Amino acid sequence: MKKIITTLFLVLFTSSVYAGSCPMIAKSLDDKITEAQTLRDQGMAAHDAGDHAKSEELLGKAMELFKS
Repeated sequence: MKKIITTLFLVLFTSSVYAGSCPMIAKSLDDKITEAQTLRDQGMAAHDAGDHAKSEELLGKAMELFKS
């Protein structure tokens, strides 16, 4: 019985500790999305202007943001 109570206690209170990090994770993700959108827009502008090397570079940078 003591083991069950201890396990239950740890499970309930350990998960609440990680709940505080959700806003930080969301903010980090929002920042990456904003930066990726900016790079995407610049990449597509370079593509439309005919500078495909620059376009690929910018779009590649946008993709790299989500790999880390």
